[in-house]
Amino acid sequence: MSNAETRPVETRCGAADGDGSAPRPPVEVLTPRDVPLGGPRAMTVRRTLPQRSRTMIGAWCFADHYGPDDVSRTGGMDVAPHPHTGLQTVSWLFSGEIEHRDSLGSHAYVRPGELNLMTGGHGISHSEVSTARTTVLHGVQLWVALPAEHRDTARDFQHHVPAPVAVGGAEIRVFLGALAGTVSPVRTFTPLLGAEIVLAPGASPTLPVDPRFEHGLLVDRGTVRLGGTGLRPAELAYVHPGRDTLDLVNGSDGPARLVLLGGTPFEEEIVMWWNFVGRSHADIVRARQEWEEASDRFGAVEGYPGARLPAPALPHATLTPRRNPPRA
Repeated sequence: MSNAETRPVETRCGAADGDGSAPRPPVEVLTPRDVPLGGPRAMTVRRTLPQRSRTMIGAWCFADHYGPDDVSRTGGMDVAPHPHTGLQTVSWLFSGEIEHRDSLGSHAYVRPGELNLMTGGHGISHSEVSTARTTVLHGVQLWVALPAEHRDTARDFQHHVPAPVAVGGAEIRVFLGALAGTVSPVRTFTPLLGAEIVLAPGASPTLPVDPRFEHGLLVDRGTVRLGGTGLRPAELAYVHPGRDTLDLVNGSDGPARLVLLGGTPFEEEIVMWWNFVGRSHADIVRARQEWEEASDRFGAVEGYPGARLPAPALPHATLTPRRNPPRA
């Protein structure tokens, strides 16, 4: 998905600053902001990452949560060809269907319970359009920052359908990393976890997790408690490294659905603007110029019936470093 803001904030993300001496709550609750994707019937997404209080969770640097969206009212998703650098895009749907085309030549569909992961290291472009079969569009779009040694890696596209695993009233689909005895075969460039969790009413599983990881738990539906902290739909709970279990409780009368993200703290600083991840302002300027000049760096998307997205104007101000809070 493109970051469709007309004036995207230039952000430096990554390693924490400070001495880490101030105590931090065991679970921090992050609330999203609404961002319209544009057009006369704009579909609005809820953006949880990045934000001022936390820019990354592991290498996860961007999280949009959208729907349930009545396509007949909003027109659904129609994102023209646009570029990416220095990241992987992770598409995960709860309902609906999205047609994906990219400059690698991939033509695929994003469907509920199926992972589409696209690697745009040195450069890639793609389009995303909800299909005519879609009535309700609902899902998450996530980005993963690539570490410096892999940020210029070649274009790639992977598709994976994880099998559900039952654990203590929870149904878990692990699309990246390992959880509940299941390991995803999908390649990542830093240690990561990504999973959908559906909790039965009243379920209270304890999930063993990697204590090296920091974790984020995004609530899609239901009222959930994580380690005693209450969470409402669209909120994202953040848990610092050091915990080897996550205690979940579904306090809802119906099923609760969650997306669990995790990874080892990303110690590098990245600069993220529009759809580009780089290491400096100069990286962003170069990527934007090459996209505007239709450079071979991004290739071409075949089969999309329309023009590609132009890049927004760059900000005039010098970027201000924005880091995660210090770790306790």
